[in-house]
Amino acid sequence: MAEVFRKFGFVFFFYTNEGQEPVHIHVRRDNGFAKFWIEPVEPD
Repeated sequence: MAEVFRKFGFVFFFYTNEGQEPVHIHVRRDNGFAKFWIEPVEPD
């Protein structure tokens, strides 16, 4: 696990090898946990 940063009790991190999943980041705080997928940014 590689921690990206901490702010307001939230810990943002990623795992270096999660198979074929799209790029995403994990967020943890207290007993809660979330995963956010990162979409490519494209111009309009």
